[in-house]
Amino acid sequence: MTIDDAQLERYARHIVLDEVGEEGQERLLQSRVLVVGAGGLGSPVLMYLAAAGVGTLGVVDFDVVDLSNLQRQIVHGTENVGEAKVASAMERLEDINPEVTVVSYRERLTTENALALIGAYDLVVDGSDNFTTRYLLNDACYFAHRPLVSGALLRFEGQLSTFRAWEEGENRPCYRCLFPSPPRPDLVARCDQAGIFGAVAGVVGTLQATEVLKELLGLGDGLSGRLMLYDGLGAGFRSLTVKRDPGCALCGDAPTITGLVVQEASVAD
Repeated sequence: MTIDDAQLERYARHIVLDEVGEEGQERLLQSRVLVVGAGGLGSPVLMYLAAAGVGTLGVVDFDVVDLSNLQRQIVHGTENVGEAKVASAMERLEDINPEVTVVSYRERLTTENALALIGAYDLVVDGSDNFTTRYLLNDACYFAHRPLVSGALLRFEGQLSTFRAWEEGENRPCYRCLFPSPPRPDLVARCDQAGIFGAVAGVVGTLQATEVLKELLGLGDGLSGRLMLYDGLGAGFRSLTVKRDPGCALCGDAPTITGLVVQEASVAD
């Protein structure tokens, strides 16, 4: 494809970067990214990817906009309360960049639809708020051979990483290498119980968007094999090296998970 004059102006600050240029911007315009969750993390991810000119954005979310969402879910506005999040997000993204194609999926991600949805995109972003979806996304991206940029947050803290465990010859972990099984529900407080400092969602979501663009363009050092931790109260970042677990049930030397399953919570104390 050839970038036209209007696109040269819209994406000028990208194009003048030697690491991006016209060729890189053309690559973004032809890229397809699936974002699961149009909430606190998905909001900044979607808005920055649309502004960057990622050609096709898929948005998966079954929920509707609630007034309590607006403190951090900035893709939605007061006038969108009661509206499906995917519809609200689509409206905002089209306003940011009408060139971007937004595909909405108002449905839950399940073992039945995950592989088909993910297979239609180049990269997947996890902006979900529950462990069931996180494990399902990890497994589906592994089987579909798609990079997964994952984020999570609670209270004043956030974390993110990129998972590419399916790549042969690379000692890269999957989400299960870090967290073999989800914790018991009673051991992890939900955000409506523990709270979220709204701007922390913006910090982590914007970092996710940065990693997505880097992955699409092949720029810099990615987060595969590293877990980045953000402490909002302490105003600091830490990066932990994470290695593939040879005993991982999904990507280890003798995997026991060979298809999509609904991960049950751990019953261990």
